[in-house]
Amino acid sequence: MKNTITDSIFNEALLALQELIKVPSVLDESDSGVGHPFGKNVVLALEKALEICENIGFRTFKDPEGYYGYAEIGEGVELFGLLCHMDVVPAGDLTKWNSAPFDPIVKDNLLIGRGSLDDKGPSIAALFAVKALIDAGITFKGRLRFIFGTDEENLWRCMEKYNEKEESITLGFVPDAAFPLTYAEKGLLQVYLTGAGSKELSVNAGSALNVVPDLASYDGDRLNEVKEILDAKGFSYNESEQGITVLGKSIHAKDAPDGVNAITRLAMALSEVFNHPSLDFLGKLVQENATGENVVGKTIDEASGELTMNFASLSITPVETKIGVDMRLPVTFEKADIAKKLKEKAKSYGLSYHEHDFLDSLYVPIESELVQTLLAVYRDHTGDHSEPMISGGATFARTMKNCVAFGAMFPDTPDLMHQPNESWSLDSMKKCMEIYADAIERLWANPQ
Repeated sequence: MKNTITDSIFNEALLALQELIKVPSVLDESDSGVGHPFGKNVVLALEKALEICENIGFRTFKDPEGYYGYAEIGEGVELFGLLCHMDVVPAGDLTKWNSAPFDPIVKDNLLIGRGSLDDKGPSIAALFAVKALIDAGITFKGRLRFIFGTDEENLWRCMEKYNEKEESITLGFVPDAAFPLTYAEKGLLQVYLTGAGSKELSVNAGSALNVVPDLASYDGDRLNEVKEILDAKGFSYNESEQGITVLGKSIHAKDAPDGVNAITRLAMALSEVFNHPSLDFLGKLVQENATGENVVGKTIDEASGELTMNFASLSITPVETKIGVDMRLPVTFEKADIAKKLKEKAKSYGLSYHEHDFLDSLYVPIESELVQTLLAVYRDHTGDHSEPMISGGATFARTMKNCVAFGAMFPDTPDLMHQPNESWSLDSMKKCMEIYADAIERLWANPQ
């Protein structure tokens, strides 16, 4: 294997990445305007990425509306795509950071800063891997395009706009997940179920739809009855002057069966105290089942496994009940079929169905040239023969045909995405660049 990533190339990449991390490209819709739909800082990060590409020799284009940009090199009809995103999640509690999240530092062989791992670091690694190929005299058998999105951490409006306006790719990958690669991503369906409110009780629990809720509180006239039922079921809760808080175990919604849902546990107790159809739905039908089997029947396929169904939020007011649901659909199932079953079951409990978000599934066969080539590259560089993966998570790969998620986290890379002190080891970054350079050369270089 050729060592295409010189110290000089790596240092250039590291400096470029530090400059990119300095831009706090967090969604700020209060700063939305013409040309910057997600806030000025997000567009500044996009512009910085395009500037870095121009300095390497890429042709660049920035969407006039500010949703996306791309950088391209080479000629021809065919298009190899690398799908990246320049937005990042908020820094969160700054007291948990050991350094300023948007003032990147190198310490203990780590680059520390928000976006170092998700997704500015892997994007820069892929970009400078291409630069290494260019410097080595490699030419491409078609165009090669970096597509930079700006709303990946939220609603993917950037890629929706890109697909409205631009051509799709012939093949490519997304540097925004884990090695060896992800060839199947379950469909993502998020809905709200609404029904009658209640004057007898009030509940407001849960928040993000993609997280299993670990807390659910109740304070009302029949508190002692609810506590007795929780005790009988062996469900943990904390008491305070404000009532009780049922305790669960938080986990990403894609892994909902591995968590403990505090909302459904609370509903199981409340449904034995109060006569309310929404509580019956959650507390007597759903209970602690997180695969949707109790609601839509067993839903599983060989390609991607079983459906997951996370009941992420519950609001009961005098006016309305609202239940937030996140589902990850096996790749061979149609959304319409699952939605129909959910609507019918919800209706029998007086609940109406309202779709919030949907992302179609991704499935590229393992035997495809793309998957087999990328696997071979990864295995040649690491000696790791792990099988390619199926995920309930979502990457930009599902917005294109013949595209998969390929890296950048190795099996031993600490997953600090979205966490305080997000970082990426310099050794991992350099190894990743070697793998990306080899993969792009094997897939897209002109024969020598």
